[in-house]
Amino acid sequence: MHIDLSGRTALVTGSTQGIGAAIAAGLARAGARVAINGRSADTVDSAIATLRGELPDAELIAAPADLGDADAADALFEQLPDVDILVNNLGIFGATPALEITDEQWRRYFEINVLSAARLIRLYLPGMMERRDGRIANIASDSALVIPEEMIHYGMSKTALLAVSRGYAKEAAGTGVTVNSVIAGPTHTGGVEDFVYQLVDKDLPWEEAQREFMREHRPQSLLQRLIEPEEIANLVVYLSSPFASATTGAAVRVDGGYVDSIVP
Repeated sequence: MHIDLSGRTALVTGSTQGIGAAIAAGLARAGARVAINGRSADTVDSAIATLRGELPDAELIAAPADLGDADAADALFEQLPDVDILVNNLGIFGATPALEITDEQWRRYFEINVLSAARLIRLYLPGMMERRDGRIANIASDSALVIPEEMIHYGMSKTALLAVSRGYAKEAAGTGVTVNSVIAGPTHTGGVEDFVYQLVDKDLPWEEAQREFMREHRPQSLLQRLIEPEEIANLVVYLSSPFASATTGAAVRVDGGYVDSIVP
């Protein structure tokens, strides 16, 4: 299967590192024009320079914006009003004991992990529906279904994102626009390395720390290792393509078998 996204414009939020950067690279490799987003111009420029080193012919757009802020989202929409592929990847996570999660933390996780995605869908979906073509993918997590006791505020936000995805898919029914969520399993990123070392001995070498983390905190993983960001990106690129025209309103898993369920 050869995926060709030439002539398509994609916006990937939170794409200066980790899963977002891998998704941006995958879309660019398939020929899409990709807008790289991060909170600062410096981090965006650095990410673009890195990606150009890998894909010198890629067409990349600098789209710095703190998308937790409504005014910043509006400004980005004015800069980039027509998008064919929207990937809401922006998200934060961290371990906090359940009874110590503050009201402010609850609000912050909802605003960044859920509302930033809903806001961009509200901005971009009408144009996609008018053109009767478009792809939206919201990056969720296994934590949406298996709420982690060490970060239930994060799990809450990802569960809400599944509802957002399904609801907007219904809004787009019959238009040719698809809206899906991607349930990503435990993935190897810099941020996750920091998270792992919050839960295991900080003096352990990374490979040993990773194994202990999976054994002690994610034992139900059938993959029995962290997923690489490119493995998440492969699914997103497919969902962004014409080949996925009949997949919408779905919560598609790339979780390494972590969620102990036949469906979704």
